Amino acid sequence: MKILFVFFYLCLSSFVVVQVLSTGTNKAKENPFTAKASLIRYWNKHISNNLPKPPFLISKASPLNAIDLAKLTKLPNMNSLSSHIESFCSLANLFCLFEDSSKPDVVGKRNQDADFAVYSSKSFSGYGRSRLGGVDSFKNYSDGLNTPSESFKKYSRESNGHIEEFTSYAKDANVATDNFTNYGSSATGGSGEFNNYQERVNVPNLRFTTYDSDGNNHKLSFSSYSSETNSGSEAFISYGKNGNAVPAEFSSYSDNANTIGSSFTGYGELGNAPNDSFKAYGNSGNNPHNNFKSYGLAANSGINSFTSYRDSANVGDDSFQSYARNSNSGKVNFANYGKTFNVGNDTFKEYGHGSTGSTTIGFKIYGLDPSFKDYAKKGVTFAGYTNSSSKEILASSHISGVSVNRWVEPGKFFRESTLKQGNVMVMPDIEDKMPKRSFLPRGILSKLPFSISRLSEIREIFGAPENSSMERVLINALTECERPPSQGETKRCVGSVEDMIDFATLVLGHNVTVRTTQNVKGSKQEITIGKVRGINGGHMTKSVSCHQSLYPYLLYYCHSVPKVRVYEAEILDVKSQSKINHGVAICHLDTSAWSQSHGAFVALGSSPGRIEVCHWIFENDMSWTIVD
Repeated sequence: MKILFVFFYLCLSSFVVVQVLSTGTNKAKENPFTAKASLIRYWNKHISNNLPKPPFLISKASPLNAIDLAKLTKLPNMNSLSSHIESFCSLANLFCLFEDSSKPDVVGKRNQDADFAVYSSKSFSGYGRSRLGGVDSFKNYSDGLNTPSESFKKYSRESNGHIEEFTSYAKDANVATDNFTNYGSSATGGSGEFNNYQERVNVPNLRFTTYDSDGNNHKLSFSSYSSETNSGSEAFISYGKNGNAVPAEFSSYSDNANTIGSSFTGYGELGNAPNDSFKAYGNSGNNPHNNFKSYGLAANSGINSFTSYRDSANVGDDSFQSYARNSNSGKVNFANYGKTFNVGNDTFKEYGHGSTGSTTIGFKIYGLDPSFKDYAKKGVTFAGYTNSSSKEILASSHISGVSVNRWVEPGKFFRESTLKQGNVMVMPDIEDKMPKRSFLPRGILSKLPFSISRLSEIREIFGAPENSSMERVLINALTECERPPSQGETKRCVGSVEDMIDFATLVLGHNVTVRTTQNVKGSKQEITIGKVRGINGGHMTKSVSCHQSLYPYLLYYCHSVPKVRVYEAEILDVKSQSKINHGVAICHLDTSAWSQSHGAFVALGSSPGRIEVCHWIFENDMSWTIVD
């Protein structure tokens, strides 16, 4: 029966071609068995009005033709999709990462200064080995790419006085994978500077295995590292192992990041006089996770300083296991550590255990209530230790004004009164920076697993190894989709237009329409508000907002929250007053359940429940409402 069905597809496809040739017309009718044609029939059946179909949404339908659709629909049933994943990703316009560990050296060894400006995705394995002096500069490297992937294995190994500068590296990328294994191994003098490294990356995946091992006074500086990133991981394994007097400075590391995970295993192990400084590390982050395992193990005369670490963050947890164990004459200082908005969880296990000499560990104004297990019995100073409730910590953070200093992009949030004709305001960057993808046809989507409990199956289908960037992409989306709805929220993740229509009509009924901001003109500049129209006469209304999530196929997080108003507004050029865009904005009237640390209150200077908050619908996001 299946063979006959496929044969019918082939015949039908041929029939369309023959029809075109026989009639002499240049335009063939849409094959009724393509994914797009099926979607249009579904729309006509479930949307009760005759308004024009939105081109921006229809264009996201699967590009699969009738023949490919028939073939691929069978594969999930036979559990054989993974063996055809590359052709599947290509034909269905999916986002897939196939990490190749055998990637050859592209640049090779060089013995002269290099200035890599606006460069991208190369392999620098063995680059700069045994260099004597010199400077290599990586400026605006892989800027704005979707999936930059670089290898710096054995970079600057055994060099002397060599300087490496990474400035604005991989900024605004989606999934960034960098491998710094054996970077700077046995280097003497010189320095490595990471400034604005991987800023605003969606899923960073950084590997610093035996980075700067056996080095001698090779200074490392991480400034504004991974700032404003979203849900990634950074692993520092045996970082600075056997190093001699290697200073490392982490300043504004993972500032304003969302659920970033950093692992420091064997960091500074067996080092001599290491000096590590973590200043403003993880500040204002959301639920950061840091694991320091065997950090500074058996080090000699090491100095570790944690200043304003995780300040003003939202919960999070740090684990210090065997930290500074068996060290000699070390010094660890925690000043203003962990004063978060909401209490997180810190664990100190075998901390300083077996240390000798004049090892000192000081806690000054430490803001949480950690668990100290098998802690060193001497040389520990708790000066001004704050063992307080989360309310006290929150109050002190507001008094210090830390939350006010947190940077939020101008125009990202605004008050409803701003949406008046003639007003001048700053529009944020509303450009869609996600990789281009398409929805899947429902016939294929319904056969694919979509649950964190079935992660191993999903990894196998999409060729995502454990601890890979792609696995992190999968976990992020699945976790968010399975998160319980917030107070008053109705939510669903959808991977087909049909599923989106079902959710929108379930919430709003069948007489609905969908809108998005027309283009990205006006982004990151001042604009003038032209004519404004309130949906439903400007009264409070129901709506369904849909926002993209990063996943192999086009996936939207759709949700409906109570008490909103939706607006359409002409966007004008400030100088010429000509229309350059047509924007859609939504105003949330009830913000009482929002977090105190929400960027809207940081930007607008208020608190939950006291003000309404508005924002634009960004490119390729959308808002469904009842037709008025």
